[in-house]
Amino acid sequence: MTTNTRTWHGLTIPTAGTFALDPAHTRVGFVIRHLVVSKVRGAFKDVAGEIVIAEEPLDSSVTATIQAASIDTGVADRDNHLRTGDFLEIEKYPELSFRSTGLRAKSGEHFILVGELTIKDVTKQVELELEFGGVQKSPYGQEVIGFSATTEIDREEYNVTWNQTLETGGVMLGKTLKIEIEGEAVRQA
Repeated sequence: MTTNTRTWHGLTIPTAGTFALDPAHTRVGFVIRHLVVSKVRGAFKDVAGEIVIAEEPLDSSVTATIQAASIDTGVADRDNHLRTGDFLEIEKYPELSFRSTGLRAKSGEHFILVGELTIKDVTKQVELELEFGGVQKSPYGQEVIGFSATTEIDREEYNVTWNQTLETGGVMLGKTLKIEIEGEAVRQA
């Protein structure tokens, strides 16, 4: 079983085509400071998206949609609070979305993916540090690409401003939210 690959600047990449995110092998996670002294992690369980690999690799694009209600931090009460108007306001804003606007080569398998992230009613440009993991044929005959991406955003810029002042100083939640993505996508065409 061979893959449809080509070499670009010494890197083996797929030939042009469309890849769909594999929800069973994709995690969109986040990390935020809690009580100034520790970090809380969570993820969104319902993510869909498409990666279009272009003939000219740097013209490739990504779109993704996240169902806000699928947030999961492992604590039901906290997840329910995150779904309210204090945070994601899922009744009014059921989806978070990302649409790429550019891709720059950094070095080797490292790239900068630029795009528009929409949370609630706010869209802002973000830059993700992207690592291309490679292309492989699965045991089921599917051509799969893998990747990792990270970025940091100021959650308050997206109208996610709830917080609580601590008696000893500081606040309950940090402003900076680190986004961590691990994913696989399967060739569609």
